[in-house]
Formats: sequence, structure tokens, C-alpha cells
Amino acid sequence: MAGTATAAESAAAAAVLTKAALRAAQLLGLSNAAFARTVGVSESQVSRMAAGQRQLEIGTKPAELATLLVRVYRSLDALVGNSDRHRQLWMSSQNRAFNEAPKDAIQRVEGLVRVVRYLDGARALI
Repeated sequence: MAGTATAAESAAAAAVLTKAALRAAQLLGLSNAAFARTVGVSESQVSRMAAGQRQLEIGTKPAELATLLVRVYRSLDALVGNSDRHRQLWMSSQNRAFNEAPKDAIQRVEGLVRVVRYLDGARALI
């Protein structure tokens, strides 16, 4: 029975992470293609996730990257006071720290990590 509970908990965690990552991508103004590049999956997998036919697997690289994307959303949302307009403006504006817009930077692992660190540092000042 313990193995079944663990499998059920893992499935529940995967469902929550998938839903949170899709929602974060939407609120950050990312297209399905940009979200797919960010977490390292195909666009067709993103479409299946959105339709509830597929989930991120906990412990995989895409799940780790999706967790970082959710952190980007949460950190940025805290900084802009839950303003969709300011959040999307920040994501699409050229940023000297990244030499590109954050929405472009996060589509590479190195850029995603840099954006998370940048936002964590900015939140620490609040």
C-alpha cells in the first residue's frame, strides 16, 4: 500500500506542477512555443499538457525547469504587485542585466537561472 500512496502523491504533485507551470507561462505572456523551449519539451507535449492528457514527470529536467519558471512568476508577481500589465511589460522589455528581454532569456537554461537569481535578489531588497 505504501508504494501506491507514493505513486498517487507523485501523480498529484505532477498534476499540480503542470497546472502551475502552464498558468505561470500564460501569466508571463509566453506562447506555447516559448514555454516548450523554456522547459525543454515539444510544442505538441505542451498542447497535451494543456488538454490534461500529459503531465510533467517529477524528478525530470523539464519538471525542474518548470519549477524555476513558476519561481520566476511568483517572484515577479511579488515585485509588481499582481499587475498583469507590469509583469508582461517587464518580461518583454530589454533588460541590461540579461542583454535581452527576460522572456527571451528564460528560453535557455542559463538564462532561466539568471532571471530567477536576478528576481530573488530584487525581492531580497524589499
